[in-house]
Amino acid sequence: MSKAAPAKKPVAVAPPPGCTLDINDPQVQSAAIRIQASYRGHRSRKELREKGPPRVLEPLKDVVLIEGSAAKLTCRVSAFPDPFIRWSKDGKELRDGPKYRYVFEDPDVVALVVRDGELADLGQYSINVTNPFGQCSDSARILVEVPAKIQKGPDNTKARKGTTVTLTAEILGEPAPDVGWTKDGEDIEEDDRVFFEIGSTTTTLTIRRATPQDSGKYEVYVENSLGMDQSFARVDVA
Repeated sequence: MSKAAPAKKPVAVAPPPGCTLDINDPQVQSAAIRIQASYRGHRSRKELREKGPPRVLEPLKDVVLIEGSAAKLTCRVSAFPDPFIRWSKDGKELRDGPKYRYVFEDPDVVALVVRDGELADLGQYSINVTNPFGQCSDSARILVEVPAKIQKGPDNTKARKGTTVTLTAEILGEPAPDVGWTKDGEDIEEDDRVFFEIGSTTTTLTIRRATPQDSGKYEVYVENSLGMDQSFARVDVA
């Protein structure tokens, strides 16, 4: 049996120039203290986060939704273990789907995307965050802007002399639009016989005790800061 060769002693290799570290250097000691403090702070924050209830770090903010587009409500929360998120509108829970999408952008940011904006999306939206240690919530409004439009214009009308004629149009717009009526291109001057009313979704022109002179081309128009629309109808009184 041959003898094993004697083990060689390790040879110390000098570090490259500029790579030495003097642990007695005050700057090195100061940096080490900062690193240790940062690590202890990280552990403390992590432990507090694990043990504490959810908290809202950045609250929801009101957003404006333009008809036909999408709006996004974003909230930054602190919660561990992973929380259960629930969104609601005017107290009614919203399900994740084609219209409303729950979004989780990073561990602390949650969002709700509202698609295909319409006037019905106007309202108060709330987020509720729950984990085994507690819950928190926050709310904001979605404000919807819709260009003024006439959903359905007035119908052409034939009437007998002395009867009452009504022309009705379905209107829409947010902010609420200005509404007006004209006859043969001239603004209608209201009195107790000819007048119009404006509701939240309709406007109606009334002509009492109609005469042949009331025959003509009538126009209804709506306008707000986002746009305008108009519609026409013919009235014939005989």
